[in-house]
Amino acid sequence: MAEPRVLIVDDEPEFLESMGERLRNRDFLVDTAGSGEVALEKIQANIYDAIVLDLMMPGIDGMATLKQALAKKTDLQIILLTGHATLETGVEAIKLGALDFMEKPADLELLAAKIREGHTRRLELDAATREEAVREALKKYGW
Repeated sequence: MAEPRVLIVDDEPEFLESMGERLRNRDFLVDTAGSGEVALEKIQANIYDAIVLDLMMPGIDGMATLKQALAKKTDLQIILLTGHATLETGVEAIKLGALDFMEKPADLELLAAKIREGHTRRLELDAATREEAVREALKKYGW
């Protein structure tokens, strides 16, 4: 199985560098974005197994980025990460389609496990989509 490809989105350059390095050391392919705007561009242009998204950012915040990203690609596996967690925000994020909601500082092993879970879920969604396309083709051609 290929290494999970993850996008880390945070407005703190030190956090991006540190978290990126720590995940690379665990065999993840890591890309970073310093804002919601840059993240949305990267999400449009690339395929990620999981996205680790900071909630509190200037410009497009994490919740708005989550909504816009899922509107473009419904199979995204997004983990919101924040130092300003509330139960209401966590529930809203999950209802909107986030894979999970975690507090900073994140337990790295738990975060890595969630990224791997996102990778597995994305692979399952891809397989289901391909299977449905085959079924439709078989119906179309009467096989």
